[in-house]
Amino acid sequence: MTILAPPPASAGEDSARHHRAAPPDRSGLVRRLFTGAPDDPRWARPAFWAILVLATALYAWNLSSITGNTFYDAAVYSGTKSWKAFFFGALDAGGFITVDKPPFALWVMGLSARVFGYGTWQLTLPMVAVGVGSVALLHRMVKRDFGPVAATIAALALTLTPITVAITRDTNPDAILVFLMLLGAAALLKAVRTGRTMPLVWSAVAIGFAFNTKMMQAYVVLPVFFLVYLWAAEGSLGRRIRNLAAGTVALVVSSAWWMVVVDLIPASSRPYIGGSTDNTVWDLVIGYNGFGRIFGASSSVGSAGNGASFGGEAGLYRMFNEIMGGQISWLIPFAVIAIVGGLVLRGRAPRTDARRAALLLWGGWFVFHYLTFALAEGTFHPYYVTAMAPGIAALAGAGGVMLHQAFREGSAAKWSWVLPAAIAASGVWAVVLLQRVSGSGTLYTAAEIVVSVAGALSVLGLLAGRFTGRHRLMGVAALAAIVALLAGPAAYSFSAATSSTNGTNPTAGPNTGGMGGGARPSGDGGPGGSGSAGSSDSGGQSTGETPSGSAPSGDGSSSTSGSGTESGTTESGTAESGTAESGSTGDGGGMGGGTQVSSAMITYLKKHQDGATWLVAVATDQTASSIILESGQPVISMGGWSGSDDAMTLAKLKSLVKAGKLHYIVISDSGQGSSNSEISTWVTKNGTAVSDYSGLYRLDTSDVS
Repeated sequence: MTILAPPPASAGEDSARHHRAAPPDRSGLVRRLFTGAPDDPRWARPAFWAILVLATALYAWNLSSITGNTFYDAAVYSGTKSWKAFFFGALDAGGFITVDKPPFALWVMGLSARVFGYGTWQLTLPMVAVGVGSVALLHRMVKRDFGPVAATIAALALTLTPITVAITRDTNPDAILVFLMLLGAAALLKAVRTGRTMPLVWSAVAIGFAFNTKMMQAYVVLPVFFLVYLWAAEGSLGRRIRNLAAGTVALVVSSAWWMVVVDLIPASSRPYIGGSTDNTVWDLVIGYNGFGRIFGASSSVGSAGNGASFGGEAGLYRMFNEIMGGQISWLIPFAVIAIVGGLVLRGRAPRTDARRAALLLWGGWFVFHYLTFALAEGTFHPYYVTAMAPGIAALAGAGGVMLHQAFREGSAAKWSWVLPAAIAASGVWAVVLLQRVSGSGTLYTAAEIVVSVAGALSVLGLLAGRFTGRHRLMGVAALAAIVALLAGPAAYSFSAATSSTNGTNPTAGPNTGGMGGGARPSGDGGPGGSGSAGSSDSGGQSTGETPSGSAPSGDGSSSTSGSGTESGTTESGTAESGTAESGSTGDGGGMGGGTQVSSAMITYLKKHQDGATWLVAVATDQTASSIILESGQPVISMGGWSGSDDAMTLAKLKSLVKAGKLHYIVISDSGQGSSNSEISTWVTKNGTAVSDYSGLYRLDTSDVS
């Protein structure tokens, strides 16, 4: 049998095979990581890395000293002690009640705490990571459609947004929410460019995860996403509609899976859903975290105007008022002019024009968030508006570059005034904002001088360059405009990064009104250290050391309110420092006593816990969270955040006491609602008052009839 050898390969074929087999040039990939694309200006990539370094420095400065939101901190801690508490987002390791948000952000922080140990920097590290990630992601998105100059401006503007700096240095879930929304926007723009289905599906999945971070707030961008895709995506109208249908299915599944699972579990086998009126996640979505935020009729707290003390009265001017102005409004005048001018400039572009689609996305992102937050009559905190920041920053970068190009090259006289007018509008508004805090320090006075001088030089330089044809002068003037428009936000951001803020309601810069402000009030809650808190048994009971040094006091975080009633027999407390302090601390009333829950009381409770799952039952989440963080033990919040949740009933209380899972309760005679009043009456009649701590009662199995 003859075997024919293959003919010898020609030199060209051998070279081609060798070329195909050659491994990828990994050194080239690494080099591009630091130098950027070959057609990028040489300054572009170093500027990008410098912005990321700046963002990291602002968000992570003195990270170990950051005091987060004790409400979420306690839930994260509890999740490190019990996987059941982890899944449900329970406030306590015993799994009595959940926080009033879905648990995705708690999962992210909880995994960090499980890997690195529980402590301040372990909880805030994921927030810093997603904050810097949002800056990088926005840069990439803007660069693709508008180039490196626009991307650099947008990334820098987002980095220096004051409220973004403040909230990224905190354990509220908003930094994670913004990052997930940006992931959804990036996938959406890819779906628009390609017309393919899968990017749209991934966009929906990202928004679904955002929903499981902060519920209905994640959906503010949905109308914009739908309209931009329907209008600008490649493909026929029928194909676009079919793709949107597939994306909608993905959105529903990725949003609702946790809610459906939780609501299908019998109420007796899971924690009470905090913030709901009927112990379901669905009610929490529609009520407290849904229409209640917009119309003021929340499920369990307040009514119209409930949040006015946090962010000012509802209305179109809200973003510019004394409280909110310095947090987010610096670039709003420029952004509004930029989006209008940009859309006019792209007016005759094809339907699928990528630049116009991006402008519509960022403009819609800004407008829908602005209207939602400005007109919301329910609970409203200033840090919510960090979700507006990507839209404003993208418009500042993309719109600014488009206006500058039209200013330089446009033959129509009207374009000679648009860019200078936009710079002047935001510059004047920045001066107004800085004059509001002119007595707050030299930092803000210096910023006002920089804004005034650089802004004037920018406008004059642009006009002089335009009418003399000196493009280099216009370029220098444009740099001066960037300095002028970002000097004010930079001052506020520096303040936020170098001073302690209110962990529950963080804001940047000087305190100009409302609740929050640049300096954190003494006594605001939060973990004080990173110690281990021991182990957990199968029932969720924690033992061992405490997660923080001492419980803060003085702002309602670790106290209960009311007058307290003592009746029946008396048990003498043995902890040092005797009698607890009295006074109302804004804890929501209800089943709390007129007692400051002091460290001495906590020491007493731990000494006499006697194997109970829960250390004590108190009125609200604020009280419970601070005790959890100091004691390392599960604590029951009977009334949720405001004290008005129906989480605890008399039947449930008797069941816990009879099973030996709870011995102590802080109670008063000023209960809110029939169930609380019923509990107060029963406890004061059957329990044993602890004489050294007003409002504290002991309950044993023998007390349950």
